[in-house]
Amino acid sequence: MKNRHLASPLAAATALALAGCGMLPGGGGTKTVNIWLMRDSVSEDFLNRFTEAYEEEHDGVELKVTIQEWTGIGKKVTEAIQGTGGPDVIEVGNTQVAQYADTEKLFDLTLESVRDLGSEDWLPGLAEPGSIGGSQYGIPWYAANRIVIYNKDLFADAGIDKPPATRAQWLADTEKLNSKGSQGIYLAGQDWYTLAGFIWDEGGELATDKGGEWTGALESPAARRGMAYYKELQSLGSGPKDADEQSPPQADVFAKGDVAQLIAAPSAVAAIIKANPALKDKLGYFPIPGAKAGQPCAVFTGGSDLIIPENAPQRGAALDVVKALAGEKWQTDLARTMGYVPNKKGLASVVAGQEATAVMARGAARGRATPNSPQWADVEADNPIKPYMTAVLQGEDPLKAARLASAEITDTLAE
Repeated sequence: MKNRHLASPLAAATALALAGCGMLPGGGGTKTVNIWLMRDSVSEDFLNRFTEAYEEEHDGVELKVTIQEWTGIGKKVTEAIQGTGGPDVIEVGNTQVAQYADTEKLFDLTLESVRDLGSEDWLPGLAEPGSIGGSQYGIPWYAANRIVIYNKDLFADAGIDKPPATRAQWLADTEKLNSKGSQGIYLAGQDWYTLAGFIWDEGGELATDKGGEWTGALESPAARRGMAYYKELQSLGSGPKDADEQSPPQADVFAKGDVAQLIAAPSAVAAIIKANPALKDKLGYFPIPGAKAGQPCAVFTGGSDLIIPENAPQRGAALDVVKALAGEKWQTDLARTMGYVPNKKGLASVVAGQEATAVMARGAARGRATPNSPQWADVEADNPIKPYMTAVLQGEDPLKAARLASAEITDTLAE
């Protein structure tokens, strides 16, 4: 075993795992590849498997991996890619790629995307935010999105024997479930990621780009239809109109047993069962229904992309690392190990045996990301969509509220 200098025990495993992604160009000597991964993105078991297999197949690579925290990562990555001798591979949130590409310090991975990585099958919610100005800077790594988690007992009590196929049927079922002391659904008033899906499903946008000038678009008829649907659904439960899904934590509310449905990523299941183990065998899952039968609703796709800085000291080795992580073998392993959606639609079947993840993968095929502007992170930092939602839910004029929020989005994106 080679000697390695690692930032933490988990980082040590990570380093080993990522080392083995291909023969490096050049002569002898050991190549050290510096990699930044985010906290909790992968398990130590996955990294150990990846390491052993890779180093058995490839010689001459040593990895130094640093596990980063999400808090404050934007500033840290920006400084690293603008300096010298920084990391060779960096995991970033899929919606963060634009802000890093705006520095003009990322390596263009378009050729590798088309030639080696099968970009035509990538999930749109990961691929689109990684593409800036026609060039691919972010390579999709893994995805997650919201689904509907439901209480089978409450569905049975209401005489509902199968999940709804359309949004209209979903409303009807939720109204039926919202009785006898139970909430049809727990939906916080400021769950703007869920709202975004309804807006996209109606053909609307959060913001539009015309020749590089971004404009808020919440006042469009399509976007307002999405908000109107959200208002109707939100009324069929007791979710707060002036708070998001973290205040209080919605998994804890659902765990009390008197809520029929929750919109959340499958990762919420562990928190629900921890709070109420009796629900373990009573949970069911279905994709958020779309306007048309047989087509899930558009959903916001979260997850990570992999980037390579222009200043990467070991660019050739970095490319090999990224190709391995984004390739079918390790995508399959990662998805099954971590409960993620693989980066390609064609790989959805690899999680068929994991019910909640399989449902999530069905929704991911219609995944979207937030507007691909370098300034979108600034919009989220002081998010005008949240008070807009509260205003509409509390009975204020929807068009007036939408215009106000859109103007704030436009101003922020113009900075």
